[in-house]
Amino acid sequence: MARYIGSVCKVCRREGMKLFFKGDRCYTDKCSFERRSYAPGQHGQAKGKVSEYAIQLREKQKVKRLYGLMEGQFINTFRKAEREKGVTGENLISLLEKRLDNVVFRLGLANSRRQARMLITQGHFSVNNRKVNIPSYSINLNDEIQVTEKSRKANVFEGSVKSADRRGVPEWLMLDKDSLKGSVRRLPDRDDVTLPIQEQYIVELYSK
Repeated sequence: MARYIGSVCKVCRREGMKLFFKGDRCYTDKCSFERRSYAPGQHGQAKGKVSEYAIQLREKQKVKRLYGLMEGQFINTFRKAEREKGVTGENLISLLEKRLDNVVFRLGLANSRRQARMLITQGHFSVNNRKVNIPSYSINLNDEIQVTEKSRKANVFEGSVKSADRRGVPEWLMLDKDSLKGSVRRLPDRDDVTLPIQEQYIVELYSK
């Protein structure tokens, strides 16, 4: 599968917001976005008229990159959101939030979604006592996500849990720091995502 191997800080600058690819570093003054919040490149600071299509495309790219999906994965998730009952845009955000890599990050068991995907594919997590190595695995109500017994002594988890105190754990999840285990108290809804996402632009983009 193709993957992005360039500077992740440039991605944040291109999308105009922090995407927290580098974990703790993103919360310090070392963050590139803090020093240069304009888009990268020769014309990064130029201001001009932006078309409606460009706004819609930029929003799609931002959300896709925020959750770490490739184009095909994102389109498939959107089509699934369309088939579900309710508002398509809200369904899309809910499906993205329920991805295992996002849940691991939101619980504080990884410093970033990028790191969460790596740890999951390496087999460090189980869901309901069954090892799961698929980052796109969709969690359900009352699921228990836990660091496997063999992995609990790894230093990476001790550091992640400490940094989780600053980020906080969302209300729809519950974390037991001592056992490195989290559970799903309820399924996420649109109000649980406080980042500046305007999903209606994505719906408009794919409706053309």
